[in-house]
Order: sequence, then structure tokens, then C-alpha cells
Amino acid sequence: MRKRVVVTGLGCISPVGNNVNDTWQALLAGKSGAAPITAFDASAHKTKFAAEVKGFDPVALFGTRDARKMDRFSQFATTATLQAMEQAGLKVDESNRDRIGILIGTGIGGIITLLEQYEVLRERGPERVSPFLIPMMISDNAAGNIAIRIGARGPNMALATACASGTNALGEAAEMIRRGSADVMIAGGAEAAITSLSMAGMNVMTALSTRNDDPQTASRPFDKNRDGFLMGEGAGILILESLEYAQARGAKILCEFSGYGTTDDAHHISAPAENGAGAAISMSLALQSADLKPEDISYINAHGTSTYLNDKSETAAIKTVFGEQAYKVPVSSTKSMTGHLLGASGALEGVISAMTIMNNILPPTINYETPDPVCDLDYVPNQPRKAEPNYVMSNSFGFGGHNATLILGRYK
Repeated sequence: MRKRVVVTGLGCISPVGNNVNDTWQALLAGKSGAAPITAFDASAHKTKFAAEVKGFDPVALFGTRDARKMDRFSQFATTATLQAMEQAGLKVDESNRDRIGILIGTGIGGIITLLEQYEVLRERGPERVSPFLIPMMISDNAAGNIAIRIGARGPNMALATACASGTNALGEAAEMIRRGSADVMIAGGAEAAITSLSMAGMNVMTALSTRNDDPQTASRPFDKNRDGFLMGEGAGILILESLEYAQARGAKILCEFSGYGTTDDAHHISAPAENGAGAAISMSLALQSADLKPEDISYINAHGTSTYLNDKSETAAIKTVFGEQAYKVPVSSTKSMTGHLLGASGALEGVISAMTIMNNILPPTINYETPDPVCDLDYVPNQPRKAEPNYVMSNSFGFGGHNATLILGRYK
């Protein structure tokens, strides 16, 4: 018998809210986080808007000294972790610190620090580069900072699988608990890559929406007139525990981590396989891991980026796995509101998936106006929907062909 893994705490920083409750309420209200970019002068860019985190003050949270030692993505991850730990009532001390681990996914890591310090190098010379450049820019900065702050000495690592990073981090963290490497894993993803260089790179790939006249309607997953994704930033964190450990400390169990699957398309460095073959296998593996059938799934939180190829291939993959059941299971993309948080997207959507179970309501896909014949499923258009989901599937797919799927279940 494999160890059961449960969720006891949730935390997030998102473009529509700086905690879980505010984010959740914004999603139910159909609020978009899109707005003109404030992080840099985007006037020369093809896309001049993004879904930035708003009103986030790291100095108020960490103090000037500590805030200056963390890249923005690490600040997001740490803040979301402290939120999740508070909800879980998780305290770290000598009795448990060696059995509490941290696994944070990020697709890009400390790119803001890297670019800032490159400008210092170029303008002021090598001796003026910050001694914190390397520890702040590397991908494991978030996981390491969290461990130092809370004193957790268990397994600690970063994971990078592009836009699947957050979901892979959650899945691999659950597997670490199941094999006995830890009793508790603080897991999720964080990203802060709204920079001039990142936006330029995405634009030349034609990955981003260019609806500069109306950013709020730019992200329209599965809609026939979708033209690219909305860049976002933020973090999502889940506290995962073995059932035995959670019960022994009297923790409130929010839901169960039921299943996980991951594959690669082995097809193209950025484009998904058109028929969604790799994604379909990932979903099937997650069902197998959870010992479930397709008809057991009550709702799918889709990767749903609002790019032509992704939405088409994900729809095809769902049909492959679910057959006729595909037309009966609600599917929505919350990226229509949060934008695409890259390596943090799957982690934030893991938080959202847990909230659908806890609150018995499905968040909508907003900006859905014109059906696409190749995307013909129930995408919960424009309005939230009451439901009683027992099992929720969440998909994440990344550049490099990475596919990851998790399943959360109502705790019984």
C-alpha cells in the first residue's frame, strides 16, 4: 500500500490577488489581471501588457536587508509558503525539521536579478557586480531561502520543466512522501519573468497575445479568435503531508493528492504534439496512479494557454483519454484571468483545483465568445458553476514537450 498524501495548506501570490482568498474571489468574479506593463517601458514592444502582481511590498514583508537578497520570484515563493504554513498550522522545530522538505519549480528563475546585474557590469564594471548575483539568480534560490527562513532540513531542491515546473514539483514532492523521504513537503512553483527581454523573446516566437487595445480580453482560451497567451507572474504553494503525519498532529485536511503523471512529447522544442499524444499519456498515467477511471473526474483545470496549438492539442488529448466522457466533464482555463505564470502556473492551478473541491464551485473560462470547431468541449464559459467535484484533474505542458498532470480528490 502506498502512503496516502494529503493537502493541509495553500498559499499564493497572483496577478488577481496576493493571497488565496482574494485570488479565489477574483476568479469567481471573472476578473482579469491584465493591464499595461509597469515593470519597464514597453512602448517599443509588440505586446505592451501583462498580468503583473499588484501591491506587493517585499520590504514590508521581509525588511530591506532580506528583501534585497531575494529575487522577485523567491520573494513570491517565500510569501506564499508562509501563507500555506499558517493555514496548515505547521511549525518547524527540532522534532520534525529533518523530515520537512521543500521542492519549488521555476521555469526561468532569477532573470530580473541577472538582467539588473548585467547592466551594472556593462555600465560600472565587474567589481561593482553584486556578491548576491549568483545566489539570487539561480533556480534553487527560492527553495534555499525558504529552508533558511523556516529551518527545514529535509530534502530541498528546485525543478525546471518550463511551464510544467509547478505541477512536476507537486507531483515529485508527493512521490517523495510516498517513498518515505519526508513526512511533509512544501511544494509548488514561482516565477517573475515580466522583463523586456522575456517579453521580446516570447513575441518573436509569436507566443503572446497582441491585443493592446483591450488587454482584459486578451487571454481567451479555446476561443476561435485566440491569438496568444497573457504573460503572468506569481507563486503557488501547497503543504503536502503523509496522511499519518497530518492525522498525528491534528491537522485539518483540505483534500487528498490522489494521482500524478508526467511524460514528454519528444516532438518539438516549443510546439506541442498536434494530436496531444504525450499529454494524453500523462493524463492516463495520473488516472492510473490515482486508481481512477475517466468518468471519476469531475472537472479539469486545463493548461489552456490561449495559443492556437496548445488549446487544440489539449482538447484532442482530453478526447483521447476520456472518449465520449470528454463532452460531459467541465473544462476551464483560469489562465484567462491570471495569465500564464510559466513555471508557477501549475502550482497556482493546483491551489485553484483544491479550492474547487473545498468550495464546490468551478471557476470559469472568461472571454469565451466564438466557439472553435476543433475545441468543442464544455469550457465553463464566462460564469462560475456550482458543482460537487470529487476528483479534479489539472494539466500543465511546457516548452521542450514536458507534460505533467495531477489529480486532487475530496478527502474521505
